[in-house]
Amino acid sequence: MIRSMVMLAVLAFAATASAGEACQKVRHLGDGYTICTFDPAHDDIRIFHNDRSGKPYGSFRALEMDLRQDRVYVRFAMNGGMYLDDQSPVGLFVENGRELKAINTNSGWGNFHLLPNGVFYTSPGKAAVMESKAFAASGIKPFYATQSGPMLVIGGKLHPSFLADSTSLRTRNGVGVTVDGLVVFAISDGPVRFHDFATLFRDDLKCPNALFLDGSISSVDIPEWQRRDSLFPLGPIIAVTEMLPG
Repeated sequence: MIRSMVMLAVLAFAATASAGEACQKVRHLGDGYTICTFDPAHDDIRIFHNDRSGKPYGSFRALEMDLRQDRVYVRFAMNGGMYLDDQSPVGLFVENGRELKAINTNSGWGNFHLLPNGVFYTSPGKAAVMESKAFAASGIKPFYATQSGPMLVIGGKLHPSFLADSTSLRTRNGVGVTVDGLVVFAISDGPVRFHDFATLFRDDLKCPNALFLDGSISSVDIPEWQRRDSLFPLGPIIAVTEMLPG
């Protein structure tokens, strides 16, 4: 019953124009989360990295100030994928249809390489999360894309490495796409395990595919809530934007 109520709320909030209303607080397995839901058929979901001078934005404030010069308003933003020490993306990064970093399907150390990892991408009017190797083989040419890892949910199943009794607890954020094509962003209010975070997307938010974006540095910008996290420098940033009137 609780899961059904959460999903109904997700669908209702996605239909509104206000990012403040598109976001809500939910609880899952005893932990609190902020979730924000948008419809790519109506909402402008973009992924940013460098400002007009070619330097990484590094913060939500810098992104907001830069876009305001073009009368573009940030309704919502979240850190959008893992990055290196110089703030460059670890894996695939596509902006305005240009591939600026190639997809990375290598094995290695760390969460990004806890395979399978995945790609969140948008094309006009739609968005999706796809496992990285499947994406590379698909020939899809997205307008925006960012790669991160691990996948949280793959075809309705949890990542095989997740343990229900894991003692690895971190603040975590991620993105999923519902069966109806809605994009759902989630960030935990405190430390949670991968397993619990993944079941939030699979069971409550009804996302057959969902992607982990990062942990510990997890940050969100919800202007209407007067929340703008700024504890750490950021790499890629996913933002929902709109043109200012006038």
